[in-house]
Amino acid sequence: MFGKKKSYTEQPLGYWEQASYFMAIPEEGDNKWTPDKIVEAIKEIEGVEIKNTSIDGDTQVFYVLMNYDGEEYQAGFCPGGFSLPESFAYGMRNFAPEEAEKMKSAKEAMTISMAFKSEPKKSFHLQLKLAVAVVPNLIGLVDESAERVFHPKWAKLAAQSKVSPAAGDLFGVQAVSAESGAVWLHTHGLCRCGLTELEILNSDVKNYNNHYNLLFSFASYLLDNTNKDFDPAKDIAYIGLLTGNIPVVATCRSWTAALNEYGKLELGGEKDRQEAHNSRTSPVFIYKSPEDMKKGKLTKVNEYDKLWGENPIFFFSDAETARMKALAEERFDYVKRAFENKENHILIKIGLETDHEDNNLEHIWFELTELAGDKFRARLTQEPYDVSGIHQGDEREFTVKDITDWIIYTPKLGISPSDVYLLDV
Repeated sequence: MFGKKKSYTEQPLGYWEQASYFMAIPEEGDNKWTPDKIVEAIKEIEGVEIKNTSIDGDTQVFYVLMNYDGEEYQAGFCPGGFSLPESFAYGMRNFAPEEAEKMKSAKEAMTISMAFKSEPKKSFHLQLKLAVAVVPNLIGLVDESAERVFHPKWAKLAAQSKVSPAAGDLFGVQAVSAESGAVWLHTHGLCRCGLTELEILNSDVKNYNNHYNLLFSFASYLLDNTNKDFDPAKDIAYIGLLTGNIPVVATCRSWTAALNEYGKLELGGEKDRQEAHNSRTSPVFIYKSPEDMKKGKLTKVNEYDKLWGENPIFFFSDAETARMKALAEERFDYVKRAFENKENHILIKIGLETDHEDNNLEHIWFELTELAGDKFRARLTQEPYDVSGIHQGDEREFTVKDITDWIIYTPKLGISPSDVYLLDV
């Protein structure tokens, strides 16, 4: 598919792509940082062992070398000025107006830099712990590498948790649109994880939501993949199903090769690669069939649009399913609290054993009806596909150990275990 055409050159990674950069924003006037205080704060983090410290004489960055969960990390700490980038402000939709105003008027930050190691989610979790420990009076956390802003309550809960953040917390997906309706989707944050950024070219306002889900699922697949030899440009990722059980099999190619296959692009073309999006970034393609895979015949994502149907399904990895279950159990006290308010409606997902002898579970939603400690009673909300002996409307008793996920519907919004901080915003 990729013949000898116009030549493009991939540029070196930026500093924010080589390592992970956070900017932890403190309350105004409460920023009395010294190397000794930074060390003192880090020592309070469970599982962290400081090996040594140093100061760069030129940059004045304070470095801390530490052991954490069997790996060695070096984090840099650099206090300095801060101005919230206008393009980042969209990420503060869950901030209360007064919280957002604090962030917009903030003038100082502690920048924390750290190279990720073999497990990006573990590395990200450690960096969160460092940010919250060193800046306990946090009013917001800017993830420069992913171009995201995290609410301080989310950051603190995530740092305190024994469960790692989700793959989707490590990257951002941005949509650039034109008046014509053209949309260009691309990620930020994957390069620091040792991966390529991903893009979808030639999207549009009608289809970008499906394209977003595809891009998000492919990026999550790469982060959760334990096969370190996996190459997304050579191997395949089976990430979803469309109407009629049509598989979504994704791969990607470097932008330097992919641009030749699109001709003139309104967005994401050569002119948009002059200053950015010109290092390790790869547009996504799809294999339509096993025959196409064998031949290396790729299909552009927008050529797949007529096949999406009404309800495309994108898969969770086994690692993400286990992570969601662990977090749902860890934060079950929020369900207990929310159940006391009769205006709330709570659904709990339970893994039911299927009728097959392969120990598979069918994850299905129940409505919470009674709750006593870690035991509860719930009503099945839908007919199972592959579980006999229980039907929609039936009630059963369970314990917190049976839970794989939950969602609290308040009169205003739905809240999952990952965003329980919204109950207090």
